[in-house]
Amino acid sequence: MVSSTPSPGARYASHVAVAMPSGSGDLESARAFLQDRLRQSAFWVFILSFGFYLMNIATSSLISDAMVPGHSVLQMQLEPGNLFHLAASLLFCALWLAMRHPSPVPFSWLRFLDAAALVVGCTWFALMGRYLFVMQQSLGFDPSIGLFAGLLASANVVMGRAIFVPSTPARTLAVSTAALLPMLPVTALATGSASAVVNVACWATVSIAIATVGSRVIFGLRKEAARVRRLGQYTLEEKIGAGGMGVVYRASHAMLRRPTAIKLLPPERAGVANLLRFEREVQLTSQLSHPNTIAIYDYGRTPDGLFYYAMEYLDGINLDDLVHRYGPQPAGRVVAILDQVCGALSEAHRRGLVHRDIKPANVILTERGGEPDVAKVVDFGLVRPLEPGNADATQSTSVLTGTPLYMSPESLSAPESSDPRSDLYAVGAVGYFLLTGQPVFEGTSVFDIVGHHLHSEPAPPSQRTTHPVPSDLEAVILSCLRKDPAQRPSDAAALRGDLRGCGMVRVWTTEDAATWWRAFRSVEPPAATRPSAAGAAGLTVSVDIGDRLTQAITRG
Repeated sequence: MVSSTPSPGARYASHVAVAMPSGSGDLESARAFLQDRLRQSAFWVFILSFGFYLMNIATSSLISDAMVPGHSVLQMQLEPGNLFHLAASLLFCALWLAMRHPSPVPFSWLRFLDAAALVVGCTWFALMGRYLFVMQQSLGFDPSIGLFAGLLASANVVMGRAIFVPSTPARTLAVSTAALLPMLPVTALATGSASAVVNVACWATVSIAIATVGSRVIFGLRKEAARVRRLGQYTLEEKIGAGGMGVVYRASHAMLRRPTAIKLLPPERAGVANLLRFEREVQLTSQLSHPNTIAIYDYGRTPDGLFYYAMEYLDGINLDDLVHRYGPQPAGRVVAILDQVCGALSEAHRRGLVHRDIKPANVILTERGGEPDVAKVVDFGLVRPLEPGNADATQSTSVLTGTPLYMSPESLSAPESSDPRSDLYAVGAVGYFLLTGQPVFEGTSVFDIVGHHLHSEPAPPSQRTTHPVPSDLEAVILSCLRKDPAQRPSDAAALRGDLRGCGMVRVWTTEDAATWWRAFRSVEPPAATRPSAAGAAGLTVSVDIGDRLTQAITRG
């Protein structure tokens, strides 16, 4: 018979990690977190305690001869009270050094060291106060200062632990009481006064109460934070991006143990129209199964109404960052990337869906199943069904939405007339950007960009870069950028055939891609720089073409 009762380490891990899902990885994270917090707590106690000890040495050098004839500084430091002060300081120094060791310390040892260091350290601080009381009394000083020093040191250590070390209120109450309890017999032995013992007991009780309540509040906040970061079976780990329709986090599944990306709609954007659009995005994207389209795993709502969906986590680089970090790309690689994008769009178009926001930031290069340079089309937040009966009710036909740098003329002048060839225009603009390192058209405002797309002919890519651009590939790119949709390739499959027919292009081989990815993984890429000329044109926008006023500009 197998028992389902969790081990003591696992139970304590639930207190440390606070609502983290059970599992060996989470147990190790909780253990490492506790060890790190013990390290921080011991460090600060050591620094403050030893700092006061050094201050006592400096003070002793001033008063030893004047106030205590015949007593040297060394003799003053060898008094039992000062020795207990030094011992307590060194105890926390030893704990700090032990917690800094790279080898993991088991949970049971962490629990023991947490309680033992607190109780022993505070006992020594109490004895410090007792002997300081005796010394002060023999010197004719106010002896209560000595006891006060011991009580203050112990109380501060107890309250400091409640702040640093993750602990349930019950455990904090127990170890704090054990730590401050020695102050009572020490006070009784030093003073022989019941009133002094009662007074110290009252102050110790207040310190214990503050530590317990503080631990309860901090523990509760950690628990609430962990609850907020849980979406069903998923735990949010790190924010990795934001778009016009949501925020994306890296997450992990409680059981599958695989990295996942979670896109959620923040509460401030959760209007009826946005919820409908967000739900439509996941519903339409989940219909697609092409290997170059991002895969959707799951979606749902939290009890408080937050809508989210889970998709595959892409550990790679988007095309926008690729060009800004590494410059224009080889023609063979451009063909390989656009070929994959066309494959994803071909399936979407066959299902009657137009993406409407193809741009470098929405194509991510990654590695999949040992294959390098796999392109994934993401962010179907603006996708629109072609059938009039399935049109998006959340958008007006007088509003254009997309990224101006990559929008086709017809999507700018008549958004309701967009068809799959609008996506092909964007594919051509992406290819132009990959070859030249520059967008097709630039301007100082959104409307400058819009005007160029409507009326200006693009310069051939070969005139915008010093890198070689094969003439047949240039012709394919320019065919995608024609103003009249009828003059572009008829569909994504046709464009794919045109790209594969570029015989002047040196093929980007698997070995070329693998070499690039090995170099990419071996170093941390430098921060991307953004061109200033594009300005807002590089963002996803919604523009009311009735009065030509920009209604909203959001990051895309």
